[in-house]
Amino acid sequence: MSEITPLTVASGEFYPGQSGVVELVAGQLPSGSPVSIKAHVFRSYKPGPTLLFLAGVHGDEINGVEILRRGLKQKLFDKLVAGTAVVVPLLNVYGFDNFRRDVPDGKDVNRSFPGSATGSLASRVAYGLSKNLLAHCDLAVDFHTGGRGVFNFPQIRYSPDDEGALRAAEQFAPPVLLAARAPVKSLRRSALKSLGLSVLTYEGGENLRYDGRSIAEGMAGIRRLLEAREMLPPASGADERQPIRITNSSWVRAGRAGLFQWTKRSGYPVRKGEPIGTIFDPHGVRPNKRILAPRNGFIIGHNNAALVGQGDALFHIGY
Repeated sequence: MSEITPLTVASGEFYPGQSGVVELVAGQLPSGSPVSIKAHVFRSYKPGPTLLFLAGVHGDEINGVEILRRGLKQKLFDKLVAGTAVVVPLLNVYGFDNFRRDVPDGKDVNRSFPGSATGSLASRVAYGLSKNLLAHCDLAVDFHTGGRGVFNFPQIRYSPDDEGALRAAEQFAPPVLLAARAPVKSLRRSALKSLGLSVLTYEGGENLRYDGRSIAEGMAGIRRLLEAREMLPPASGADERQPIRITNSSWVRAGRAGLFQWTKRSGYPVRKGEPIGTIFDPHGVRPNKRILAPRNGFIIGHNNAALVGQGDALFHIGY
């Protein structure tokens, strides 16, 4: 009989059929308190792929945290019939507690990969994730939202030169699939380059604000992905949706500062020359500035801020 090898995650060992929670200590705050990250591990008796579901890389992006919290609360991952799921609902604990995107040193964890054991706190968090979790996985899904005041229509972003990520994105089947290169030193770009690991970036909603549809789409996508990988039994009457496929995108920016109101928002197609928003002079002296769609496309993100500065991003149009 062949020896059964446990899956080692940080300080925990998990044999087939075992589940549990482990903590990864990634660094220390100025107060001396450790920065500890909880990882929930669910391992089926039957062999299969290992998938990582991760949220809260940016501490102020809470929709992803809620998606994974609900998945854990509803015992979605306890029902695995094959493979392993590792769930990290909150990576950037400090940013979450302080309503911030970054960590105490002001650095962005998602611009610090693959990280270093002796670097900044952001770099140490990235290193701990890379070493203890990413190295054991076959696929990762990283949940995000738009930045400050920016709403992103539910979408999966994947690296255009990664066929494995494209297949996984199709299995997740969000409303929009966006082929886009990931930023330098981001989780998605670093994992593919250093580990050959496909990472999907889910975007839905805006920071510090719940969005019901984005949360529901994220949860449904997880289930579809697990079913497609034969890690969950297939649901009866599963929907066969066809996502909108986008290979290019660009931002429409404010030509001047003022009060901003959109008249068309994310989730809708636009035609070139169509009015999609207006910038008003707060003194009521200058004429209104209409914002026109520069091309045919589909709005995948928009700015919800009432006040905008010259050059601020207003609409993200995919085509």
